[in-house]
Amino acid sequence: MSQDINIKKLLSILPGDDVIVQCMHCGMCLSTCPTYNVDFLERSSPRGRIRLIKSLAEGKLDITQTFIDEMNYCLDCQACETVCPAGVKYGSLVEAARDIITKSGKDSFGARYIKRFALHYVVGSKLNIKIVGKLLYFYQNFGIEWLANKFFGLFKSLKIMVEMNKMTPRISKVFSDSQIKEITEPVGEARYNVIVPTGCIMNVAFADINLDTVEVLKRNNCRIICPPDQGCCGSLMAHYGELDLAKDLAKKTIDQFSKYKFDYIVSNSAGCAAYMKEYAHIFEDDPDYSERAKVLSARVKEVTEFIDMAGITAPLNSVKETVTYHDACHLCHTQKITKEPRALLNQIPGLDLKPLDESMWCCGSAGIYNVVRYEDSMKFLKRKMENIKNTGADTVVTGNPGCMGQIQYGAEKFNVPVKVIHPVSLLRKSLKENQSNH
Repeated sequence: MSQDINIKKLLSILPGDDVIVQCMHCGMCLSTCPTYNVDFLERSSPRGRIRLIKSLAEGKLDITQTFIDEMNYCLDCQACETVCPAGVKYGSLVEAARDIITKSGKDSFGARYIKRFALHYVVGSKLNIKIVGKLLYFYQNFGIEWLANKFFGLFKSLKIMVEMNKMTPRISKVFSDSQIKEITEPVGEARYNVIVPTGCIMNVAFADINLDTVEVLKRNNCRIICPPDQGCCGSLMAHYGELDLAKDLAKKTIDQFSKYKFDYIVSNSAGCAAYMKEYAHIFEDDPDYSERAKVLSARVKEVTEFIDMAGITAPLNSVKETVTYHDACHLCHTQKITKEPRALLNQIPGLDLKPLDESMWCCGSAGIYNVVRYEDSMKFLKRKMENIKNTGADTVVTGNPGCMGQIQYGAEKFNVPVKVIHPVSLLRKSLKENQSNH
C-alpha cells in the first residue's frame, strides 16, 4: 500500500460496512448497467465495482489505474439501484470512491484540472460562472466560435475541440436571476409558497426554463420565492468526487433557503432535486445543520412531481406535437419519479405521446461525463438516438439540463430531426397558446 497518503483516513469517507456487504452479487443489475452492456466485463458492472471498493476498504487493493478507470467509467446513473433486491445504495459508494481518488491525487493531471477548473472555479462560484457565461455568450455569438471551429478542424488532434464547442450549452443572453423577482405573486389566490432555485448552469444557460417554471407556477396559484444570493446546490460536485466542496455549497443553500417561510422547494433540474433531497442524510450527524437539512429535504419537489401533486388549475390549450419522453437518470432511478411527468404530458390537449424504448437508459451526459469521457459517452448517446428516431417523434421531452444538451447534440451528430424541450416549457407553451386565444 502506498505510503504517500493516509489510506485509513481516506477510507473513512466510504459508507459503512453494512452498505458495502449489502450486495448479494445476484446479478440483477447486469442487464440494466449501460457500461456492462458495452463491454460485458464483470469489473464494469455495479457488483464488480462494489467488489473493487470492498477490496480497497479491506486493504487488499491499492488505488490502481484499473480502480480509477472503473470508478470514472461508471455513469452513476443508478439504474442498478432501481432493480436491486437488496436496496444497495450504489450511488453513494461510487461517489465516495471518486472522492477517495481525488484526495489521493492519483487521478490524471488532465482529469484533476478539468474537475477543479469546472467545479471549483466556475460552477461552484456564483460570480465566476456568470463571468464565464458572459464570455461564452460573446464567444458563441460574435463569430469567435466559428473561427475556432475552422481552425480546430484543420488538425486531426484538435477536432475533438469542435465537438466540445457543439456540446457546450448555448448561453442565455440574459441570466434568469436578473429577470426573476425575489417574490412573485400568483395569479389568483395563493395555494402554496414555493422557493424556485435558479441554480448554476440553469441560471446562465437555461434561463428560459427558469422563467417558464416561474410563469407556470404563478399561473397555478403559487407565490414564488427566488432568493437573490443563491448559488449551486452542490450536485455536480458530489457526483464527481468533490464531496467537501459539495457539502460547503449545500450548507450555503440551506442557509439561504432557511431564511424564508415556504411550503416546498420546486426544482426544475432532476440532478439538483435529487441532491437536495439527500441533504438530510448528508448532514444527519452535523449538530449545526441536521435539523434544518431534514426540514429542507422533506420539502424538496421536482417540478413535475410538485405540479402533479398540486394539480393544474390554469386551463391548457391544444399543442399539436408528436413527442416522446426520456427519463433523466436522477429523476427515474434516484427519485423514482416516472409517472408524474407522463401524467402531465397527457393532460395537454393535442399532444401525441409516443413510448420510447429504453427510456430509462442513460443518454451519456451524466454531469461532465460527456466531456471527460467523450468517446464512451457517444456509445450511450448513439443507442439513445436510435431509439428516439424509431419513435417518429419530432420533440423529445426531458427534465434535466444535461440530458437536454446531450440529446440536442445527438440530434445533429446522428442526424435525428428532433428538438428537445423541458416538460415545464411545454406546459408554458400550452398556457401561452391558451392566453393568446383570449
